Amino acid sequence: MTEPSPFQANKLIEAVAQQSYPSATLYVVATPIGNSGDISLRALQLLSLADAVACEDTRNTAQLMTRYGLHKTLIAAHQHNEHEVAQKIIQRLQNGERIALVSDAGTPAVSDPGAIIVDQVRAAGLRICPLPGCSAAISALSASGLIHDQFYFVGFLPAKAGQRDTVLQQLVSMPATMIFYEAPHRIVDSVQALLQAFGGDRQIVFARELTKLFEEIHRCKLSEASAWLQADSHREKGEFVVLIEGAAQNQEDDQAEAKRVLSILLTELSVKQAAALAAQITGQKKNALYQLALEMKGE
Repeated sequence: MTEPSPFQANKLIEAVAQQSYPSATLYVVATPIGNSGDISLRALQLLSLADAVACEDTRNTAQLMTRYGLHKTLIAAHQHNEHEVAQKIIQRLQNGERIALVSDAGTPAVSDPGAIIVDQVRAAGLRICPLPGCSAAISALSASGLIHDQFYFVGFLPAKAGQRDTVLQQLVSMPATMIFYEAPHRIVDSVQALLQAFGGDRQIVFARELTKLFEEIHRCKLSEASAWLQADSHREKGEFVVLIEGAAQNQEDDQAEAKRVLSILLTELSVKQAAALAAQITGQKKNALYQLALEMKGE
């Protein structure tokens, strides 16, 4: 049995440093959601090259940069000044600078500031380069065990009860796994609202303090969720990702809908093309739709 090859960090760092990092580019950089070891080598290299870093909170980002031995000009870019800051960033990009855009944690513009800046930079005809990495939503989904080919990212629910209930009622028949973000001071009320909207039989997953010292991932029925939270006061602390099992689909209704869509598409498209397009429309498996299309064509 051969010994495993040692991790050769220096060679990998050297290879990343030799990659291209064009100037006059806005780099959308994902940063750790808790564990500082989760930053990518490519993100570190870009942050070391950036002329400035646009960030949600300059204090948080300054601390993050210090952990990696980096010191850069920081530009406050939060929800209250995005339009104004976008124009300043555009001017700097037009002067040939590299600007990094980060949020306090995770991927910018996903339930965090950044989308307006990216939109305006793109409208100005300037280059945007994403540096992928940490995402609380995807991390929680990967560890949830909720089996479905689709997911629907909701983010934070409205703070007001009436608006929150309206949103949840619109999601009751959603077949995809639903992903919510929630703050600790609202988690108890939100769970009660989820129970009232979806009923007690659906599976819920709490992903709390992901990648941090007190990380906890718990899955149970919605009917058991409140009791689990109340059993330990520490469970109401920290940032939450909450996942809810999607609605069960009626197979007969699915079959009828698939046939309806295919009957239209098959008048103009081949079996293969019709099945592929029907899969996009209905969310059903392409192979199953292909077999159904063959049967409908009598092949």
